[in-house]
Amino acid sequence: MSTILLHLIPASLYAGLGVVFWRSCILARAPLAKGRQCMAPRERVFLLIALVAHGVALHSAIFPGEEMRFGFGVAMSLMVWLAICFYWVETLYTRLDGLHAVVMPAGVLASTIPMLFPGEHVLANAASPAFRAHFVIAMLAYSLFTLAALHALLMSVAGRQLHNARFSRLLTNLPPLMTMEALLFRLIAIAFSLLTLTLATGVMFSESLFGQAFRVDHKTIFAAISWLLFGALLLGRNLWGWRGRIALRWTLAGFVALMLAYVGSRFVIEVVLQRIG
Repeated sequence: MSTILLHLIPASLYAGLGVVFWRSCILARAPLAKGRQCMAPRERVFLLIALVAHGVALHSAIFPGEEMRFGFGVAMSLMVWLAICFYWVETLYTRLDGLHAVVMPAGVLASTIPMLFPGEHVLANAASPAFRAHFVIAMLAYSLFTLAALHALLMSVAGRQLHNARFSRLLTNLPPLMTMEALLFRLIAIAFSLLTLTLATGVMFSESLFGQAFRVDHKTIFAAISWLLFGALLLGRNLWGWRGRIALRWTLAGFVALMLAYVGSRFVIEVVLQRIG
C-alpha cells in the first residue's frame, strides 16, 4: 500500500465523520433529546477505525525501515492522533456533543500533514529503553496539551457567544461550560504530570539518551517555561480559583511555549531553512 494512500484513508474517515457530526450536532434544528448523543455506537466504531488507520500511517512514517525517523509533520500528526485517542476515551464517560465536529477537522489535517512535511531526521539511540520511555511520555504530554489548547479555544468562543447572548448552532449542543472547564483542568493536570516526568527523565538520563551531559538549549528553556506556566495555572486554580479568561490565556500561553520547545525548532530546520537553502 502506498504511503499516500496510508495517510488518505484516515483523512477520508475523519472527513466523513466530520460531515456526519456537523449535520447531526450542528445543523440540527433543535437540541438533541435528553439522553441522546451525537456519537452513536456506529460512529464510535468508525472513529476507532479511523484512529487505527491513522496509527498505522504514523507507524509507517516513523519506522520506514530499521531506523526511526521523526520530523515536524510527523510530530504534529502524532500529537493530534494521541489527543483524539484520549478524546475518544473521554466520550465514553462524558457527553461531549458539539465537540465532535470540531475535533474531526484536526484529524484530517493531522493525517495529511506528514505528506507535506515528511521529515528526514533520523533519531539516534532509538533502541535505548530510556530514550523510548522519554519519547513516549513526552508525546503523551504534548498530545494532552494539544487537546487542552483546542478545548480552551472552543471554550473561548462559547464563552464569548454566551456573553453576547448569541447562541449559534455550534453552541446549542455543547456541554455546559462548567463541564468543559472541569475537563480542561483534568487534561492539564494529567499533562502537567507527564511533562514533569519528561523533564525529569531528560535531566536524569541525558547522557544515555543523547550521548552527552545535560545542557541548556532552546528546547529545554521553552519546555521549562511551559512547565512553569502550567504549574502556575494549576496553583492559581487551587489557591485562588482561577477560571474563565485567565485560565484560557494561561493555557494557550503554556501551549505556545511547549510547541516552540520542539515542534517550532523542527519546523524551522525542516521547512524554513530548507526553502531558504
